[in-house]
Amino acid sequence: MNVSDKIRFMRQLKGWSQEEMAEKLEMSPNGYANIERGETDVRFSRLEQIADVFGTNLTDLMSFGERNILYFFGDNNRHVLQTVNTSPETLMVELQKHQILLEQKDKEIQYLKEIIDLLKKTSAQEQAP
Repeated sequence: MNVSDKIRFMRQLKGWSQEEMAEKLEMSPNGYANIERGETDVRFSRLEQIADVFGTNLTDLMSFGERNILYFFGDNNRHVLQTVNTSPETLMVELQKHQILLEQKDKEIQYLKEIIDLLKKTSAQEQAP
């Protein structure tokens, strides 16, 4: 896995678009896309900045391979960084499953909002003289 593939994979694991990543790096979306496509040589300082955005260090980013991934999660009180031995393909399948679940939850939320609106309208009509 080359550096540009590692960067793309880490970005996808975070669930960020190329535009979001470019914004975090304070660069143009086209410039960032060139990095992911391997069309530009990335300066050392930019690699450090990318690693910092991912919440890791440059050594971990560069040693990130086919069988090792960094798993980071946290909230306001704690942060955990682990190495998980899973293939990228397996992770992408898991990511897709979670994206589908999120889409279903969004649809359910929208449906429930519509029900609430209908109940409010019905209640208002019943209370009207």
